Amino acid sequence: MKNWVAGVACALLALTASGCFPTRTESPPTHTFRLSLDPERTEIRQADINGPILLISMPLAEPGYETTKMVYVKRPYELEQYAVNQWAETPARMFASVMVEKLSRIGAWRAVVPPSGSIRGDLRLDTYGLSLQQEFLQDPSLVRMSVRAQLIDVREARIVGTRAFEAVEPTPSGDAYGGVVAANQATAALLDAMASWLRDCVKRSPECSR
Repeated sequence: MKNWVAGVACALLALTASGCFPTRTESPPTHTFRLSLDPERTEIRQADINGPILLISMPLAEPGYETTKMVYVKRPYELEQYAVNQWAETPARMFASVMVEKLSRIGAWRAVVPPSGSIRGDLRLDTYGLSLQQEFLQDPSLVRMSVRAQLIDVREARIVGTRAFEAVEPTPSGDAYGGVVAANQATAALLDAMASWLRDCVKRSPECSR
């Protein structure tokens, strides 16, 4: 019996040494990215102490985009996700952060804050239908960001204006990182358009409702 056990042990040792047993393979590293404003292209204006207080609601994502996975499209109607490339947060949450930062700098408000029971706002900005995707339907690939915005007069309980926004940017490279670069450019362009629209709304300009 002892000889049999010793023989099995030797056989197992030989198999291990010869590489017959599969070795553990390491999974590829995950790359994590974020959306942020470019400080070099962001103009900062002094807050208007007589302006309204703007409340920012948490953006609502379009179905299929409530994920930290980076979404891409190779054919219409089908959403796919990168395996080892992801956002640091969902696009909706990252967009909320950069939106507050951007709108705080345009000088049209006394303050820009998230909804809070302790702060009574004058206007509220709701955004919904947010989508962010890299499209491989052409070469080079494109990144498309879309969102709808609605400005509410809180005191009068009425809609001041509603507008759909979309920004499309070409990618510098046909990989996930190229999509990240284009996504940040698209975010900046979309927020520039939204800021301009909101200024018109604050001024009660007819452009707000167009």
